[in-house]
Amino acid sequence: MRRLLHFMRDYRKESILGPLFKLLEASFELFVPLVVADIIDVGIANRDSGYVLGRGGILILLGLIGLASSITAQYFAAKAAVGCSTQMRKALFEHLNSFSYKELDTIGTSTLITRITSDINQVQTGVNLVLRLFLRSPFIVFGAMVMAFTIDVKCALIFLGVIPILFAVVFGIMGITIPVYRKVQGQLDRVLLHVRENLSGVRVVRAFNRQQDEKETFHRDSSTLMKTQLFVGKISALLNPLTYAVINGAVILLVWTGGKQVDGGILTQGQVVALVNYMSQILVELIKLANLIVNVTRSLACLSRIDSVFDQEPGMEEGTCGDSGLAGTVPCVEFRDVSMTYQEGAEAALEHVSFQAWPGETIGVIGGTGSGKSTLVNLIPRFYDASEGSVLVDGVDVRDYTFQGLRQRVGVVPQKAVLFSGTIRDNLRWGKKDASDEEILEALKTAQGLEIVEKKEKGLDEEILQGGRNLSGGQRQRLTIARALVRDPEILILDDSASALDFATDARLRKALREKKKSAAVFLVSQRAATVRQADKIIVLDDGEVAGIGSHEELYRSCEVYREICLSQASAEEEKAHEA
Repeated sequence: MRRLLHFMRDYRKESILGPLFKLLEASFELFVPLVVADIIDVGIANRDSGYVLGRGGILILLGLIGLASSITAQYFAAKAAVGCSTQMRKALFEHLNSFSYKELDTIGTSTLITRITSDINQVQTGVNLVLRLFLRSPFIVFGAMVMAFTIDVKCALIFLGVIPILFAVVFGIMGITIPVYRKVQGQLDRVLLHVRENLSGVRVVRAFNRQQDEKETFHRDSSTLMKTQLFVGKISALLNPLTYAVINGAVILLVWTGGKQVDGGILTQGQVVALVNYMSQILVELIKLANLIVNVTRSLACLSRIDSVFDQEPGMEEGTCGDSGLAGTVPCVEFRDVSMTYQEGAEAALEHVSFQAWPGETIGVIGGTGSGKSTLVNLIPRFYDASEGSVLVDGVDVRDYTFQGLRQRVGVVPQKAVLFSGTIRDNLRWGKKDASDEEILEALKTAQGLEIVEKKEKGLDEEILQGGRNLSGGQRQRLTIARALVRDPEILILDDSASALDFATDARLRKALREKKKSAAVFLVSQRAATVRQADKIIVLDDGEVAGIGSHEELYRSCEVYREICLSQASAEEEKAHEA
């Protein structure tokens, strides 16, 4: 709640004016039963049509003033709620971007998407309702009771007995529903995760003919969510019937008591009608209050989930170094006895890795699946922090750099080619915001992607759909390589980024990189021996450990793991040649 108040501090004026105008509306509403009582006791009793019309005009005036107050209150409440949720969403998005890969992996993307969208929307709804009804409804309830005492104390005691019962019903139901709403949100996360996995992996699901299994799993998760929602819905649904039953019972008792008072000449008929109207106002406001509490319950559950993300501290602290000033005189990249474990107690992904990469060198990284290739290169731009040892860039530990100072030196092409909706030019300028068309075309030429633009009718202005759905896998990979090259990085990391390219295109790409990036350290991560064969230095990984470091010829003679990889990918003729 403290964090919510922090986001509302820029909307103090709206947060005060909204409830005040609602209280103004409620004040005028409390006078309506008294005016109606006068119409009955004076106008109708004396058959004075002029009096009736005059009091009717007062009712219309009260209604118009109440309407104006209500609209004004709604405006201020909506402005505060929308503004608060916008700031919260912005702050949460910024906080998420401060997370390392480790936090993102731990929390999960599906639940983060839910919290930054539907959870914040629910909080926005709750804030809006609270500003409009939190003061108004209790004010009407207690105001109606006070007005009833000004009419008749004996009848007003009925109000005094009914209101605590109603509050007990409302808060009792609230106490049951709050924990269940939290459970509902957790189950919703699970359903959304299943949907996201199926939509992103639909080809795999169909390739293995698992549609029916996935349908059954989704139906099971969805049914569990439905049952929980039905349970909490049934509990919440008791609210209106119970409050109606209590109020209607109170109205019957009020009419019976008031009737006796009228017979005794203590009360007038108009006053009894006014008392019944006040009781009806209490009923309406308590129903509103009950709905408010249901929505606030959901909002508090959602706010708690949002707070848990805010409370998650980033696992990385940014350094202060922007530039070491040692570029060219020390290795571009140096690993000093580096080990990496993703989770405490888990098996190490890398163990005791040490090597140096100098400017202009091409470093090949090869190994079997799960050997730690991606882990190794992800430590260079500090996507993860090493558990032990040090990773140095230009002679400075990566933990001492600012994120911008470090990552502006590095161009990364990840395993999965990710493109964003927009033009080809927009996507390639992610590498350099002010890149000219000449720089972009040069990068495309090196990445063997120039033909992609040439074949498009609009060239660099060709629109790319979300995720690059209108491009082939090879085209996406070449564009992501060009995006990294546009930056002209000091360190270029290609993390198995040519897997969708044919061997001829892959060979042309490697040749172009050797000719173009003579001053940069290039890391080629691949499972293809042919891709890393021409590298100046090849790092062979086996189950997280370095099995060998050297040139192709050296490793083929001395490293059994590397020789097995080469032979498993070689043709029969090549095998015979090596054996000879």
